[in-house]
Amino acid sequence: MATSKNAKLQFESGQTLVDYAAMSDSGDHKIHTISGGDVWSGRSGFEASVRPNGIVTGRNLITTHATDDTINYAGFTAYSEGTLYTVVAGNDTITRPSGDVAKINSITMTDAGAIAIVAGTDSDDTSFSTTRDAKGGPPYIPADSVELGQVRVTTQAAAAIASSEIFQVVGTHTERFDFPVWEENNIGDGDSAETADQKNAYIEFASELDPIHTGDAYKQVYISYNTPVFADVSKALDFVPCEKSHSVSSTQYYDGVAGAVSSSLGQGAFTAIMSDNITDALVTAKDEILTFKFFSDRNKTPYILTQGTLGLGRTFPAADQNQVSATITSESASAEFAS
Repeated sequence: MATSKNAKLQFESGQTLVDYAAMSDSGDHKIHTISGGDVWSGRSGFEASVRPNGIVTGRNLITTHATDDTINYAGFTAYSEGTLYTVVAGNDTITRPSGDVAKINSITMTDAGAIAIVAGTDSDDTSFSTTRDAKGGPPYIPADSVELGQVRVTTQAAAAIASSEIFQVVGTHTERFDFPVWEENNIGDGDSAETADQKNAYIEFASELDPIHTGDAYKQVYISYNTPVFADVSKALDFVPCEKSHSVSSTQYYDGVAGAVSSSLGQGAFTAIMSDNITDALVTAKDEILTFKFFSDRNKTPYILTQGTLGLGRTFPAADQNQVSATITSESASAEFAS
């Protein structure tokens, strides 16, 4: 008979900081992972900090200027390589085409927090292209530069830039850090993952990133996170992972019944014998979001990860051991790992 007599339960007793580093694109340009970051802490003050390159504060930064071929840019903040740069307002000059043809200039912030204008290739006529690096199209910008907007001109003669020649649509001409939005999964989906890159911790953007950087490359995404440090819950029993349950409801119609299935996520739980039930490490971590690691056999590899808010119900019996009945309230189901 299979039992969990030899099981082991661990809880997140500490954290190890990993500073900002570039994430890896899984290839679908939505899911991103970080080497070595299999699990990210969710504890308050230790959460993962995801910083895609892009503008953080400020919108419609580019405006007209009275001087020929010159644009103003407003003050703003932006991420590059995980660093938040603060750029003060100023102005700069675009490059005109060599003839009366279309040309696009991209206004950018470099990876050092400076403004740089990158000129596109002249078109053969006054037609613009939306293809990066094409004639009359927007230029590629360096890997960790951030695009603020574009200026489109069709004449070589010096003139003041008109507002109609400035383009700043987010996701097309302007690169914001929070577009597209993303979701974070701190423990991954384990052996139930749809792809290999979703087995461990990952982020997933709502839509694909655009290849606007040199070499048809995609926006870089940086992350700083904390790896949980695990300690044993020395006298634990009756662990229950967070799992979905399913129920059915039905609607009767003439000569039949139509069913509908709904799902709900249950709380995880375990019981542990404490010392004084006041200063125990587990007690001091109550009401925090913690990661738990459960081995059904401490001498074997398979384990379950659960991350959620630890709730405690303590009892102080006169003739028995001090105990806690713990609950783990999670936003996602526990994940199983064979290795």
